[in-house]
Amino acid sequence: MRTLLILSLFTSSIFAEKPDLATYSTALDFAQVTDVLATQKSDGSWCFGTSVRHNDQGWDHYADGWQVTDLDGNEMAFRLLGHPHDNEQPFTRSQCNINIPSEISQVIVRAKCNKHGYGGKPFVVNLNKR
Repeated sequence: MRTLLILSLFTSSIFAEKPDLATYSTALDFAQVTDVLATQKSDGSWCFGTSVRHNDQGWDHYADGWQVTDLDGNEMAFRLLGHPHDNEQPFTRSQCNINIPSEISQVIVRAKCNKHGYGGKPFVVNLNKR
């Protein structure tokens, strides 16, 4: 189990792909991040309140997650969205205890859907650190 965890951490940073901030769709067939509130807690970790808009159509096509990455595409957090939000658009979900190295001043938040994956506009967040 420990070997698998180490291998997973090693391969995730090797195969991280730098996000293309210029190529995206604004169509609601792709999950779109509409707003992010990032706050740093006293222990140095972060909470992200992320608002997502998507043309959810029940279980066959819905926004199913959002991620926080550095500018090189290394994932720092993933928030699973466990069900469709057909009648709640946009909706906001939070995740806390996200550790971001002190030298990072900007991150990217992207939402995805279960049909098209990522493809909506990346949302660049400037971190206001304590």
